[in-house]
Amino acid sequence: MSASTSLQGQPTGAGIEDLLGEKLFLLADGATGTNLFAMGLESGEAPESWVLQHSDRVQALHQSFVDAGSDLFLTNTFGGTRHRLKLHGLDAQVGSLNRRAAQLAREVADKSGRQVIVAGSVGPTGEILAPLGKLDRADAIASFAEQIEGLVEGGIDLVWIETISAPDELEAAVEAARGFDIPVC
Repeated sequence: MSASTSLQGQPTGAGIEDLLGEKLFLLADGATGTNLFAMGLESGEAPESWVLQHSDRVQALHQSFVDAGSDLFLTNTFGGTRHRLKLHGLDAQVGSLNRRAAQLAREVADKSGRQVIVAGSVGPTGEILAPLGKLDRADAIASFAEQIEGLVEGGIDLVWIETISAPDELEAAVEAARGFDIPVC
């Protein structure tokens, strides 16, 4: 699978190397979930659902990070695998939610007037992999790939795998991400 292009027609995925070559350090965003709670997200509500229900607030949050000087910000997709979304009855919308989250972020980055990296946030599935749990490796890889595909289609510059503490689950996420022609952090 290949990298996509930004809304301005620029290939995504190439920017982080350029920025790292130009700057001593990169500034990233703040705590997306924490900030969404301050914007009205209710406890138990899926932050990812906001990309459809409150897209204006999600974009305002991204914009606040850019306005504060962030060179890189994450999509609102930390819990964007089908396993996490199933807890909220949203598992059938994995592709559309992740795609829309990336599109919202891409729009903000492209309007910034400077190079801003959109990182597709990929968090843990919330499941335990076999043999201790019920999730097998192939399903974990497929779940991560499904999420990443939506993010790539929406225009991310790179995949940002975060907060996965189980080595076998992290390996599954990395394997899924390597199936796409895009940088992985």
